[in-house]
Amino acid sequence: MNTMQLATVTATLCLLSWAHAAETAGKSTLDNLQAAFAGESNAQSKYTAFAVKADEEGYKSVAALFRATAMSEGIHAKKHAAAIKKLGAEAQAVIAKADVKSTKENLEAALAGETHEKDSMYPEFIKVATAEKNKQAVRSFQGAMAAEVEHAKLYAQALAELDAWKPAGKEFVVCQICGYTASLNNTPLKCPVCAAPKEKFTPVK
Repeated sequence: MNTMQLATVTATLCLLSWAHAAETAGKSTLDNLQAAFAGESNAQSKYTAFAVKADEEGYKSVAALFRATAMSEGIHAKKHAAAIKKLGAEAQAVIAKADVKSTKENLEAALAGETHEKDSMYPEFIKVATAEKNKQAVRSFQGAMAAEVEHAKLYAQALAELDAWKPAGKEFVVCQICGYTASLNNTPLKCPVCAAPKEKFTPVK
């Protein structure tokens, strides 16, 4: 490699490094809490719209699932907002109009979103909050991530058994403390995430 080529490679590596720094700069716990608050607020709105569509198409149990997950996302948003307030800021979110398609497509979109949150977004947010020693944010992120894991499982099940989810009958429960979601038949004696008693779970159908 000659001197000119080496200089070109070095310059390219510098540009890539600067680009990466620009992408990651400012991604503090507060930034991440605001992003999470906006995401959960939009998810609550989107899943509420998806529930209406599922009812219209006759997927009654899918509609119940969307109502339960919408409730859960609303709880996550409130917890993120509380952590934001403790940092001296105000939670802000722009709620976009939901892109409502068929129930099958809506389930696929919801599954993709939950998978991204549990596998990528929240683990990164937890890492930053841990480094910044913000215990409230860590708890808020961990609680949301645990619920997203269950949401993803339920969405995947509904997709795999879509026809069986047409009739009403499947019911769900949501922990009002942290948003953990489960099927009614699997209601825990206490929340596996926040240890809230069974009485803190709200049924959704």
